[in-house]
Amino acid sequence: MAAESGADASAGHEGGELKRSIGLGQLAAIGIGATVGTGIFFVLSEATPEAGPAVVLSFVIAAITAGLTALCYAELASAVPVSGSSYSYAYATLGEAAAMAVAACLILEYLVSSAAVAVGWSEYLNALFEATIGLRVPDALSGAPGAGGVFNLPAVVLVVLCTLLLVRGVSESAAVNAVMVVIKLGVLLLFVAIAFTAFTADNFAQFAPLGVGGIGAAAGTVFFSFIGLDAVSTAGEEVRDPRRNLPRALVLALVVVTVVYLLVAVSALGAQPWGEFEGQEAGLAAIMGEVTGAAWPGIVIAAGAVISIFSVTLVTMYAQTRILFSMSRDGMLPPLLSRVNPRTLTPVPTTLLVGVGVAVLAGLVPLDVLADLVSVGTLVAFCVVSVGVIVLRRTAPDLPRGFRVPGYPVTPILSIAACLYLIVGLQWITLVVFVLWLAVALVFWAFYGARHSRLAAAAGDATGGERP
Repeated sequence: MAAESGADASAGHEGGELKRSIGLGQLAAIGIGATVGTGIFFVLSEATPEAGPAVVLSFVIAAITAGLTALCYAELASAVPVSGSSYSYAYATLGEAAAMAVAACLILEYLVSSAAVAVGWSEYLNALFEATIGLRVPDALSGAPGAGGVFNLPAVVLVVLCTLLLVRGVSESAAVNAVMVVIKLGVLLLFVAIAFTAFTADNFAQFAPLGVGGIGAAAGTVFFSFIGLDAVSTAGEEVRDPRRNLPRALVLALVVVTVVYLLVAVSALGAQPWGEFEGQEAGLAAIMGEVTGAAWPGIVIAAGAVISIFSVTLVTMYAQTRILFSMSRDGMLPPLLSRVNPRTLTPVPTTLLVGVGVAVLAGLVPLDVLADLVSVGTLVAFCVVSVGVIVLRRTAPDLPRGFRVPGYPVTPILSIAACLYLIVGLQWITLVVFVLWLAVALVFWAFYGARHSRLAAAAGDATGGERP
């Protein structure tokens, strides 16, 4: 069966073994750190003009979509507790071609979004410098070609720092991330507390001025703020007691993220009329400044954003390295990428490759171009995870599971439907480019992965012949 052979292939350790050093708290912090980041600091300025005060419902729709998928992730993570996230789950349930397609989606989600949030970090770093020392990095060195600059130096510096930290070791990276998660949640809760002092119920009087269509469109925009939750499942082989801790960390991260987002959205809309959000830069800082009449809120928010985005970049780069590590160990990529350093027990070649790739994108490509494909890749990967739950229940019903999706099979079906609903709302050009990217990935699999994979090797050994 595909489930059995895929699971075996994914669970092997020929390419190297990772160290189990992450506990429940650090694992939940990985999910929160990858999710609560750039999005919530600017998404209200983009989504509120699409839906009005009803953007609160858009957050709920996006949270439900993420929540349904998180339940599916939790079951697969407890049944197949290996690195690689939905790539490994697809490999174990749907076979190599589907796994390669999911890997292409995850590269869009993690590699591209790492670069995108690094570019956002450059903008907030300049805002912090201006507010504190009255200086900023010159435009030529803080923006990509096509965005008013030549090279985005701060973004590249961030990527280099994250790469060095990841090379040093996962436990150190997880500890640093946990500290940054506490700081950024504190900054957002400070915003909520101050914004609620100026709360006006009249701001919600015209609740849905743009109708149901506006709520749906804003939900697609808001969904970007939930991307990264699945980073929890990329740490499957480095978690202590994964069958217990993986599902618990996923659910815990989702609850924390959703509560914080709704508090920020409701307090912000209560403090400022919805029509003023359009085109507003550093919206949360602007609202705090208006409410308090002081300059220090802008400094606090900018500092919080700098720390927050550092955390997101660190975790999304970590997730990407573990996905490529798993693909290499399965033979879908060259074996060098699954080589583990014997001292740090980290996949150093993979980490360096990801660092170089993210640095090039962050330094030379504008933010709007980077962000276009992130959502569609994530949503397609989410769909595959939900399908994987259904397939694995049928092909391996007796496989030990530390967590089972409640309401099966309705829950995974609803997850698929919710993801498709958000995909349909995306721009057609985004879908066309995504299909082309997917085609390139499948061609690579046909010419390399299908010939070098562990399943191909096993088939060759079984027939006494050569690999196909």
